Amino acid sequence: MALLGGIGGGVSRDVLLNKIPSAFTNPLYILLCVIAAYLALEIHYRTGQAFRDGLFSFMTAFSLPWYAVVGCDAALRAGLPALAAIVIGVIGPTAGRYFIDITSGVTPKHFVKGEWFVGTAVLTSVVYIICYWSGLDIIPATLISFAVGFAFRLTALFKGWEEPEPKEQPKPPEPPRRTLGTAIEEEVEEIKEERATGKQEKNQ
Repeated sequence: MALLGGIGGGVSRDVLLNKIPSAFTNPLYILLCVIAAYLALEIHYRTGQAFRDGLFSFMTAFSLPWYAVVGCDAALRAGLPALAAIVIGVIGPTAGRYFIDITSGVTPKHFVKGEWFVGTAVLTSVVYIICYWSGLDIIPATLISFAVGFAFRLTALFKGWEEPEPKEQPKPPEPPRRTLGTAIEEEVEEIKEERATGKQEKNQ
């Protein structure tokens, strides 16, 4: 699953750009996926599986704009038009997560209300294209695009923003959705309670 998520987006992007995927020519991609998977499992089990939506939503919000910039830049340097570059900028950071969710039998984040998963990738790609056309070097263009995308998704998750829907569309009843801030607070409280319980058991 770590490999699906770690290289799925990059492989999809490179195949669409008619390139040999970097993950197949550089073994470091596979090695880093394995190391990241091991660290994730260590964090997950050492904290009593308390870190779930909060921590991983934050990590996704951090990584998504970076991959969007990489995909968009690769498409522009391959001579593709702006619209195609935006599409590549979306596929690069989201395809891996799509493979994971489909394989796990859950609804992909792309289609979950309030995630702004695809929207963040689109916004980041558009900002990068504007910076690219403005003649900015890759480093400042990347930093500006990342800052905009990261700030937007974090704000959307903390504020509980939802994507706009067609007017007068029938809506089925939905369970209340937790914001990122609420998820993080609950996970921190769970860790505190588990540690307090562990200390009491040791004292007994």
